[in-house]
Amino acid sequence: MIKGKLYICPTPIGNLEDITLRTLKILKEVDTIAAEDTRHTLKLLRHFDIQKPLTSYHEHNEKVKTQQLINKLLGGERIALVSDAGMPGISDPGETLIKACIEEGVAFEVLPGATAGILALVASGLDTRQFAFEGFLDREKKKRRQRLEKIQMEDRTLVFYEAPHRIKDTLKDMVEVLGNRRAVVGRELTKKYEEFLRSTLQELYDYFQENPPKGEMVLICEGISQEEMLQNEREAFEALSIKQHILSFIEEGLDKKEAIKKVAKVRKIPKSEVYKEAIDI
Repeated sequence: MIKGKLYICPTPIGNLEDITLRTLKILKEVDTIAAEDTRHTLKLLRHFDIQKPLTSYHEHNEKVKTQQLINKLLGGERIALVSDAGMPGISDPGETLIKACIEEGVAFEVLPGATAGILALVASGLDTRQFAFEGFLDREKKKRRQRLEKIQMEDRTLVFYEAPHRIKDTLKDMVEVLGNRRAVVGRELTKKYEEFLRSTLQELYDYFQENPPKGEMVLICEGISQEEMLQNEREAFEALSIKQHILSFIEEGLDKKEAIKKVAKVRKIPKSEVYKEAIDI
């Protein structure tokens, strides 16, 4: 049996001119296009005069549709997977289909293209050397705050996707959990009214209180600063003796010398004072 092939095809996040020539070529050649929203994708295909069968593939039907698509691929069909905008597989069901292809030994190819998170990160002006993509936070307040608490000590720049009707709640929780860090909101990316709001989490929250949020958004937030991290560590270990503090760092994997040095730095005391407490360790 001749196996087919799946093509992961990024689509423009706003400006239709951002589609690649390679993606257009694949969309014209495949047997079927699996789309998050067929109505949305149909507009894109019509714009580029592409006529191909469409089938829906989204979070509400992915369990049933994944196997159906795998069967078609195993039967020799060539299928293009697209999302409403950007790279399929990033915060959408494409991830499930890709995993299924790997498990079934179905060939697939990922084409390069538009990704909102990277665009907004580069334009943010925040540190791009190291970053963590968090995607959409949970809709439920409790779970959203639990996730923020888990990444509170992350020192990399944080990248989030957010919907306009949830952005204010998200910013409010971020201020309360992460503190008032520098942040940037990018909205209507690559479109006529593209906008970047560069400020702090609190000021962005205040802004959206007065200006109703519109359009899908990317929220970029700076990671915890070294100064804030040390302050948090100082507060966390205030109840510990110097000896207990040293032992806690040794348990984390530091050797005795490194632990002494770090305790002195966190507590802002002479290293000799810490060394005295470590003699019998």
